[in-house]
Amino acid sequence: VEGRHGFGLYHHDCRFLSGYELTIAGQRPESLAATSPDAAVLVLELTNADVQQHSLQIRKDQLGLTWTRRIDADGPALRDAIEVRNFGTDDVDVPVEVRFRAGFEDVFEIRGLVTEHAGTHRDPKWTHGHLELGYEGSDGVDRVTRISVSPSADPSGPTGATLRLHVPARDRATVEVEVRIEEHVRKGAPPMERRTSPGSRPRANEGREPGEADRPSGDWIGGHGWATSLRTSSFALRAAIGRSLDDLGQLRGELGGLRYYEAGIPWFATLFGRDSLIAALQSLPFDPAMAADTLRLLAHRQGTKVDDWRSEQPGKILHELRIGELARTGQIPQTPYYGTVDATPLFLILLAEHAAWTGSLDLFTELREHVDAALGWLDRYGDTDGDGFVDYRSHTDRGLANQGWKDSGDAIVDADGSIAQPPIALAEVQGYAWRAWTDIAGLLERAGDADHADRLRRRAADLAGAFEDRFWSDDLGCYVLALANGNPCDVVASNAGQVLWTGIAGEDRARRVAERLMQPDMFSGWGVRTLSRDAVAFHPIGYHLGTVWPHDNSMIASGFRRYGQDDAAERIFLGLLEAGQDFPDDRLPECFAGFGRERFSVPVRYPVACHPQAWSSGTIPYLLTTMLGLQPDGFANRLGVVRPRLPVGIEVVELRELPVGRGTAHLRFERRDGGTRVEVLEIGGGLSVDVVPAGDSGR
Repeated sequence: VEGRHGFGLYHHDCRFLSGYELTIAGQRPESLAATSPDAAVLVLELTNADVQQHSLQIRKDQLGLTWTRRIDADGPALRDAIEVRNFGTDDVDVPVEVRFRAGFEDVFEIRGLVTEHAGTHRDPKWTHGHLELGYEGSDGVDRVTRISVSPSADPSGPTGATLRLHVPARDRATVEVEVRIEEHVRKGAPPMERRTSPGSRPRANEGREPGEADRPSGDWIGGHGWATSLRTSSFALRAAIGRSLDDLGQLRGELGGLRYYEAGIPWFATLFGRDSLIAALQSLPFDPAMAADTLRLLAHRQGTKVDDWRSEQPGKILHELRIGELARTGQIPQTPYYGTVDATPLFLILLAEHAAWTGSLDLFTELREHVDAALGWLDRYGDTDGDGFVDYRSHTDRGLANQGWKDSGDAIVDADGSIAQPPIALAEVQGYAWRAWTDIAGLLERAGDADHADRLRRRAADLAGAFEDRFWSDDLGCYVLALANGNPCDVVASNAGQVLWTGIAGEDRARRVAERLMQPDMFSGWGVRTLSRDAVAFHPIGYHLGTVWPHDNSMIASGFRRYGQDDAAERIFLGLLEAGQDFPDDRLPECFAGFGRERFSVPVRYPVACHPQAWSSGTIPYLLTTMLGLQPDGFANRLGVVRPRLPVGIEVVELRELPVGRGTAHLRFERRDGGTRVEVLEIGGGLSVDVVPAGDSGR
């Protein structure tokens, strides 16, 4: 119960429960195993310690405890059922005590980023068998944690309860605990924006009727509203994909009727521009409606003015939205905060990808004003020093010093290990801008605005030429990490791999980048490190200085595939698939340590990684569709399957109801004769499927 930690029950950026302890006859039970059958359920198996009291004798391990915990996002509530089984031959009356604590801390306070805590704690009170822990927030919101215990328990101290549980011989009895969260806005206080959960079932995807995509029968993975379902012969892939889709479902949030992926639990359970966009892109074939909702939601909150405190500028896409006490009282700038250099081009990229899958300009037309504003931001604010590259510098001491995806304060370094100084132009961000201009030019042309399309293509061509000239290093055999105040950061970093994801790189240099990133100093055996092991600043558990990030690797592997570096892409796929098997419940975390596989036989966990994390949950689905070579052209009602490749150990993958344009495809991929055979089992809606085998050009 006591001690500083990050565990707890969170809602709306507040920790409503920070301590929860159960004892049997005064002793904590011993944990034996834990499993999570889905993202909202945890099952623990425990047993008792030896109890030798004058009136109570319970042998060690005589009692078995199965603790089933369920999270109800609609409540919101936590519900525990602790089933106690008596394996002995005598009845026992077991003393059970539970104790609770609630500090009602804002998540920024827990993370040590802010020290203010201006509200008032109410004294705990018991009312009709319920324990009530309350807090009067300085933002005009009363927050309450209401706890009930069954069978009926007696108060034991201000925040505890005790009961005697009768458990007959060779029988069982159950203790149930419910923790409910309540928020009440006081009269005269500003209204509270509330995030809601759309529940475990996604909305029907565009062009489909509700219920049409119910869970498939048998060994199919998907359903519950996912557009695409799949099955596979690989146990590892089946477990990984199942966990990924389940976690993505759990991370769905909703604001104003529009869905998005919350970035991660526990620290980032909110709308993040970059994270929510990338996760929506990774899962686009499985839920195109999620991408559309995310784009609408971010468009509606697009920057409209210059506000240095929040790093807001007209046309800019937000970085992070918070709605807790510190945000409501203006003590943090995340209301929303716009300190990101890459969310704006990623917004444009996702919009174009959504159009490619759906074959529709409707969303582009709907958001055209916001598209123009985003393009305008790149023109007017994206380049702070006038050198032609998209860069960033912070405008507030309460914001982020680094504003790419590697946003920790020490993430961007020079060759000597020193921290790079702004303005900072990241390598991959130039690629994001190039791809955004190129992709949106295609949509503009389809919409009849050829002149604007030509201007964007010329802008992209100019950037590509300047990028190759300034960012390439023959000494590194790679693109540099960034330009910092006009000077190259001459270190090998994973950012160069994301450059390939965008398509801005030339063919020869792309090949050299792939070769460089797969060298032992960069490839750990499970994935590409964020920073070379040979760099002065390398640290295997530095947040962005040597760790391995699954989402980063999914984009790198996609880039490798774009340039025909299929062997390297497969090594990343297999490395991450195998890494996931060594983490609990087959769940890839936010990141893991950069120790090499030659040193440890299992990946080493990063101490405070989020899990689940949206873009980590999207990693395996994205890697799979990438390796299968799916390239949609929804406008032509066509699906290209380019150089399909099932990695070693995966003999069969079957996709059903894959949506492209006006149609759907049912495809079977099978390893055969050293290659991958594609069988088109069924197509609907007039869709055509063109398979381009290995050896043919697919770029």
